[in-house]
Amino acid sequence: MKSIIPILLLTFFISCQQNPKMNNSSDLEIGIEQSGSLLQKTSKSYEIQLDSNAFVLGSVNQKTVDVIVKLVDDANKEVASFDGPARGLEYFSFNINKTGTYRLEVEPFEEQSGDYSIIIDKVEPIATDPSKRVDQLLSFYSNDQPGAVIGVIEDGEMVFSKAYGKANITHNLDFKLNTPTNIGSVSKQFTAFAILLLEKQGLLSIDDDVRKHIPEFPDFGELITIKNLLNHTNGLREIYNLLPITGWSGENKLLRSEILNSLKRQKKLQVSPGEEFNYNNSAFILLAEIVERKTDSKFPDWMKKNVFEPLGMKDSYVRSDPSQIIPNASQGYSQGENGFIEAGDLYAAYGAGGIYTTPLDLSKWLQNFKEPKVGGKEVIEKLVTPGILKKGDTLPYALGIGVRERKGLKMYAHSGADIAHRAYLIYYPEINSGIITMSNNASFSTSIGNEISDLFFANHLVMKEKKVQDDDSENSQTFKVDVKTLKSYVGKYKASSIGLVIDYKLEKGQLIAYPTGQSALPLQPTSKATFAYDGIVATIVFKLNDDGKSVGALHKQGGKDYEMIKLPPFDPSLEDLKAYEGKYFCDELETFYTIVVKDTAMYAMHRNLKDITFSPIENDTFKGDVFFMNEVAFIRDSNGKINAFSVSNGRTKGIHFKKQ
Repeated sequence: MKSIIPILLLTFFISCQQNPKMNNSSDLEIGIEQSGSLLQKTSKSYEIQLDSNAFVLGSVNQKTVDVIVKLVDDANKEVASFDGPARGLEYFSFNINKTGTYRLEVEPFEEQSGDYSIIIDKVEPIATDPSKRVDQLLSFYSNDQPGAVIGVIEDGEMVFSKAYGKANITHNLDFKLNTPTNIGSVSKQFTAFAILLLEKQGLLSIDDDVRKHIPEFPDFGELITIKNLLNHTNGLREIYNLLPITGWSGENKLLRSEILNSLKRQKKLQVSPGEEFNYNNSAFILLAEIVERKTDSKFPDWMKKNVFEPLGMKDSYVRSDPSQIIPNASQGYSQGENGFIEAGDLYAAYGAGGIYTTPLDLSKWLQNFKEPKVGGKEVIEKLVTPGILKKGDTLPYALGIGVRERKGLKMYAHSGADIAHRAYLIYYPEINSGIITMSNNASFSTSIGNEISDLFFANHLVMKEKKVQDDDSENSQTFKVDVKTLKSYVGKYKASSIGLVIDYKLEKGQLIAYPTGQSALPLQPTSKATFAYDGIVATIVFKLNDDGKSVGALHKQGGKDYEMIKLPPFDPSLEDLKAYEGKYFCDELETFYTIVVKDTAMYAMHRNLKDITFSPIENDTFKGDVFFMNEVAFIRDSNGKINAFSVSNGRTKGIHFKKQ
């Protein structure tokens, strides 16, 4: 079927085909939902004819299967992909800059199968007016959906602000500009500001030993300063990545005293203070504790009296715990199997998060960077001075706030996330301008803040277009690598610095990257050893030895290089896996896991969790299918028998479990 929509010469034609196996399915029409089914390792594709300058918006209802949605151009290159929640609605939108034939592909995540439905909601020209373009970007969060609110400050003035969607679905309450919303970790800069105010009053120094102000804080044999807490260079466990290992989940009650108690049980630091940046919510919860002890006030009350009220932030609150009622606040929502479900806030979060506020109030906070009527210039300067590691590297992070350059301008920024709320606050000090985005939808993309920056501040930002030389473009499309060389690259590679493992496979003559737990990324060769990823701005450079065999690689993404080592093959049989079976106990967390082999895999069983599936990564090392068991390394005794394992997940490392 052909559907032609006469919008500024915009054409839209969709036909459906199954790859590699075809099930009967009707063609897609705009605004009409169609159902489909996916088998394991089977995808469906819908051909789309689009003119340039097209904005395409749609969604997939993941009824019984988690899907990945991709857009592929006529050169078989992935333009964009979406892989959000595992069930419920998966929204997608595409910006088309080139007329051509595209394929909208729907494929199951990993080896799942099941039913879905898909709909194209609208196809229209990409808006050129900034405010109308924001409306397009916020299409996912409008009407009856959990919503969002946007604020744009230019030269100190609010030049655009708008609310979208619902603040509360149950009571059909619209999001408004004055709806207080949880900003998650954006709160950290406020906590850092509070500490600096106390330093100005002479009540402490950020160079003080933490134990000076919290005497029961454990002595790890190395100095941990307040500054180490403020810039995430402390070596402590991170509580919200630690406690899930015990079976605790985000909405379970958590006493603030347990944060300190858990740190008391930590045997040793994960790294020496000042040697490594490792984002840490525990540290900022401790900072709020220091404020309370030095002021004999509850942190929420002290912040209201000393920060919010002096700045005129009338609709701002520190939520003491999820049971506290914040007047007219937004309710958080995440995707469930049958639609949106209500989600609460994290317990014990204030200091690290917990602030509810509005765009107008945050604009007053940002103005205090330019004209600091609270704290003064010295405090603001300290707040935004980047940290420096012991080895001399300058961090892109100051005290509770990120500091870097973006498109030629200095930028202070921080994103925030509670269980379902999302936020992003950007300030460009050189032009006294900023972007505020807040949402009560767990699927909200904070990257929208950068896109809005580009819309409103184009005259100030260096708008770097994707400049591809003709010869480079030709090489990227025509460069061929022989199959023998491609086979030498096949295998698993690990970037130890960030815990990233990517499995590179050869499929139908093309290398495909499979980052653990993520969707597949095809690779396009640009030289014999260099490949570009489809769908993300990143490259991989394989390293060859004298025999032409791959020994490692360099993964380049976001302006950073990540060294990757090639892992030796590790494919244990079911009989091999039985050596890992047994019951394991962790003294630090006071919790048990039972490792069992059943069916075709190995699992970790816990009394308060669903069975966790382990996938082999390298010798004696596995990855669980939950974030908090990113790496599980089994340990052998001198006789080669398994007697323990350790768990690491990036922010929390080396949790030791002993076999009973």
